[in-house]
Amino acid sequence: MARRVVKLPDIGEGTTEAEIVGWLVRVGDMVDEEEPLAEVMTDKATVEIPSPVAGRIVALNGKVGEKLPVGSDLVVLETEAAAPHPPPALPPAPPVPQAGTDGSGRGPGTGEGLATKPLAAPAVRNRARDLGIDLRLVHGTGPEGRITHSDVLAYAESRPAAPAPAKAARDEIEDVPITGLRRAIAERLQEAARRIPHFAYVEAVDVTALEELREHLNKTKGARGHLTLLPFLMRAIVNAIVEHPQVNARFDDEAGVLHRYRAAHIGIATQTPAGLMVPVIRNAGTLDLWQAAAELNRLAEAARTAKATREELAGSTITITSLGRLGGLVSTPVINRPEVAIVGVNRIDEQPVVRDGQIAIRKIMNLSSSFDHRIVDGWEAASFIAKVKGYLEYPATLFID
Repeated sequence: MARRVVKLPDIGEGTTEAEIVGWLVRVGDMVDEEEPLAEVMTDKATVEIPSPVAGRIVALNGKVGEKLPVGSDLVVLETEAAAPHPPPALPPAPPVPQAGTDGSGRGPGTGEGLATKPLAAPAVRNRARDLGIDLRLVHGTGPEGRITHSDVLAYAESRPAAPAPAKAARDEIEDVPITGLRRAIAERLQEAARRIPHFAYVEAVDVTALEELREHLNKTKGARGHLTLLPFLMRAIVNAIVEHPQVNARFDDEAGVLHRYRAAHIGIATQTPAGLMVPVIRNAGTLDLWQAAAELNRLAEAARTAKATREELAGSTITITSLGRLGGLVSTPVINRPEVAIVGVNRIDEQPVVRDGQIAIRKIMNLSSSFDHRIVDGWEAASFIAKVKGYLEYPATLFID
């Protein structure tokens, strides 16, 4: 027998360290070549580290949430290769937790039919772990039996409801480690709030005509795809930055250089099971409404299923954030550093307004936006939002060069 040390690889783009998001094996497990050993995260991407050989797990180096430098020892394997001397005796394996507690699908006494390791993306494993689901019990409907988010949710809904516990004083405290993407999000937002003097600006927009146009297009051009409000907002931003290039920029505050872009690479803040991600619609000005909607749907699905690439999650020049029907009346979004502007969409409400001396019921939506006050002055911010407002209130102008 011989031992093989698996080191944390260089995942690319100058990565110097990675965080252990989750172990997919335990000491004593037998693994096949290319079987995933661990999930690690660097920047916004979570990847699985495969085993280079078949063997038995001897040691796991590092705890979940711990950051390791590239090149450090990650896993020690015992392989079938001949060794000059027998390896020293191994310490007893640690107690095995109940099946399903780590989302890896390995547990004691579950039977031969559950021995095969299920195929699932890192985000799906994390979701199963949060729900206390043993992935080996879930039927996968994806390619080659891969388990999807929908499979996990369907299994969770099919489980019989647990009996209601007797009421007792609720004085327990749950300690939840902030790791993986959630920790990366926390660090980025903290740094953005610390370094950027945010300037918030809110404007009400009458979207009655826009909603009429959108509903008409969905009825008459539905075969091309369903349109939400976001493709129209994207086009309004693309048009508005022609006169206000200062907001379509990235600020390198360490070098003291502002990079202004002619093309709009619009980030779309997207909620995923693992946390908030910002996939990027590149060159949004080259897309028509339906192309923009299709790309938005594709990237959002890729982000939610942990399939978005590093390139699809980087390089935005301005960001849109929307909570849809949960959008509230006003919000104060945090800028996606190093950008200098973020446009927040609040929900649409029917409200009485005065038009030509008469009270009318109109569909009103607030735009709650934030700007980097080091780069964007109040006048510039207000003028930019006024331009966006004009395009949305008179949607025909969206299509006039």
